[in-house]
Amino acid sequence: MLVQKSLCLNGARRFSSVNVTKTSGSRLEILRQQLKNEDNSLQDFALEERPVRQKAAQRSSNILPKPSWLKATPATSENYKTLHKTVRDLGLATVCEEARCPNIGECWGGSDDGTATATIMIMGDTCTRGCSFCSVKTSRSPPPLDPDEPNSVAEAIEKWGLDYVVLTSVDRDDLEDQGSLHFRKVVQRLKELMPDLLVEALTPDFQGNHSLIHNVATSGLDVYAHNIETVERLTPRVRDRRAGYQQTLNVLDYVKSLNTKCLTKTSIMLGLGESNDEIRQTLVDLREIDVDVVTFGQYLQPTRRHLKVKEYVTPEKFDEWKLEGEAMGFKYVASGPLVRSSYKAGEFFLKNLVKQQNDQRDSVASI
Repeated sequence: MLVQKSLCLNGARRFSSVNVTKTSGSRLEILRQQLKNEDNSLQDFALEERPVRQKAAQRSSNILPKPSWLKATPATSENYKTLHKTVRDLGLATVCEEARCPNIGECWGGSDDGTATATIMIMGDTCTRGCSFCSVKTSRSPPPLDPDEPNSVAEAIEKWGLDYVVLTSVDRDDLEDQGSLHFRKVVQRLKELMPDLLVEALTPDFQGNHSLIHNVATSGLDVYAHNIETVERLTPRVRDRRAGYQQTLNVLDYVKSLNTKCLTKTSIMLGLGESNDEIRQTLVDLREIDVDVVTFGQYLQPTRRHLKVKEYVTPEKFDEWKLEGEAMGFKYVASGPLVRSSYKAGEFFLKNLVKQQNDQRDSVASI
């Protein structure tokens, strides 16, 4: 009979054919010889010298280590827990959580004078735009608006007993009025229940549509905020393509032209690669349209998918920008590594408001 046997030599198996008489003894002998050859080949393979595969060098992440001054208050206070529970119970969204703000423990926890600030994000938690610095979810077709949201937000704020609330929203380019009337209803409902509550609205640009901006600006709010975010050169890289540096200036300029009692406010992130001259030019542009309040804060990369931090600006530099902004005529400047557009907004605004009232009282008394 013809038998095919395999021999494993130096790791490679070879096949050859031999004639074998069909007896059990011959077959057993063939198997023994085959096993002997395979054993030798295995030993040769084990002793054979082969090149050692080198481990690839670790790639640099190009992520700057955070400096020591970027330390936030832990979110452990009782006031924080109360606010957090109410948000969950009423099914509300807050930009503090959605945008992973490092100051949530401090703002929700309040300060020594009891002032706590919460930033409620209305019109859902999904945005129709995708800015390179923001971690809020995005979609071309977010869920529909909740018609009961004005009541839910008012109920939450009333429970919290806040002095000051910041309302912000996702962009809703999918809606005919981009959510402007919904925003207006929320503000009006808050003022109906709590006339003394100070309300700041941090708004989208509504694609620059004056009638939609008007809906929010005339709702009875106290501060109309719309963030310019960065300097003009970096705007196309940092913000969604539908946003624009000049469009933001136009929004703030139009709000001021309405002669409402509300202040106008904007915010600038530092650490994205902007130059000092570019920051100064941005401040000049803002003062030309009489913006009242500006804040400076350090950009922090929320995830690895977002823009990297180019520089961690020192607290001393933030102090310099505060002084420079005040010298240019802004009514209030908040500047610091952990300052955000709504960071401790109630405390900043209220203290500044008291100062203005005292100055006016002193002025009247001296006449």
